[in-house]
Amino acid sequence: MENESTSPLYYEYLFEEPCQKFDVKYTASRLLPPLYALVVISGFVGNALVFLVLIRCKKLKSMTDIYLLNLAISDLLFIITLPFWAHYAADQWIFGDVLCKLLTGFYHMGFFGGVFFIILLTIDRYLAIVHAVFALKARTVTFGILTSVITWMVTGFVSLPEIIFIKSQKEGNQYTCSPHFPLDWYVFWKNFQTLKMNLLGLVLPLVVMIICYSGIIRTLLKCRNEKKKHKAVRLIFVIMIIYFLFWAPYNIVCLLNTFQSFFGLNNCDSSKRLDRAMQITETLAMTHCCINPVIYAFVGEKFRRYLSTFFHKYIVRHFCKQCPIFHGETLDRVSSTFTRSTGEQDISTGL
Repeated sequence: MENESTSPLYYEYLFEEPCQKFDVKYTASRLLPPLYALVVISGFVGNALVFLVLIRCKKLKSMTDIYLLNLAISDLLFIITLPFWAHYAADQWIFGDVLCKLLTGFYHMGFFGGVFFIILLTIDRYLAIVHAVFALKARTVTFGILTSVITWMVTGFVSLPEIIFIKSQKEGNQYTCSPHFPLDWYVFWKNFQTLKMNLLGLVLPLVVMIICYSGIIRTLLKCRNEKKKHKAVRLIFVIMIIYFLFWAPYNIVCLLNTFQSFFGLNNCDSSKRLDRAMQITETLAMTHCCINPVIYAFVGEKFRRYLSTFFHKYIVRHFCKQCPIFHGETLDRVSSTFTRSTGEQDISTGL
């Protein structure tokens, strides 16, 4: 059994007759590395800025801040694996069995962690708007930290099968980093992994979004002053919609690839088309880790002001000490916009 893909999320079917896919591999070796490089650079810079702004400027004063921080960490965890998969796409796996397992673990924990913290952010918005009185007691920093620790434990448990079954070994003339399921349980584990990804990565967040946003919309319709609460729901709603636009195509292609026989696609030509679709949709899905910081900048009004504060305080003052226009009253005016209570900031924009 040989895994032709460059990602631990991709699984190869066994055909009755050999199906040569040299053209698919050649395309992947030329196309994927530069795309992965762009994702790494933009994703790392964006999420690192979110991380620093939340730590340095917002000081993690609310449960929402805790979840946003963990979402950024999930994206960073996902991103640091991409240079290795980029090299794998261009050549072969040269990093050994330990890194094969470790990076696969990071990859899946970054993915599932991102899903779970987006779900928690959605529930957080639901509580803040629909159950505002209860939320004052429940939405604390301590509870945010506790639920984040539990979420990371669940994430590790969910990612465990990928870590156990993945390994690096020499197959033919090249070393690979691919899943190797027990032959007696091969079909079960292959189907289980794909169904797990679709259920946890697509169905679960969709169900949570429908339930929470139905309640939020009903509450907003009863509210006279809707402006602030519309801002509150907008950020997380955009995050969720963007998530589905980027990840749903990949989940659907994974489902078709795993159940090729059921969909009548278990022939060489169809398999090659699915491989190409996998390359395109997986690359699209990977770029999602670059999008959340952009959403914060364009949708989160207060985040833009915090980013401005961070830029003036830690960047301009350090690299442009002789630029008086960026000092004194300018920075004070920017900083003075954050004198309101944490609760009011949190409910008005979600940031």
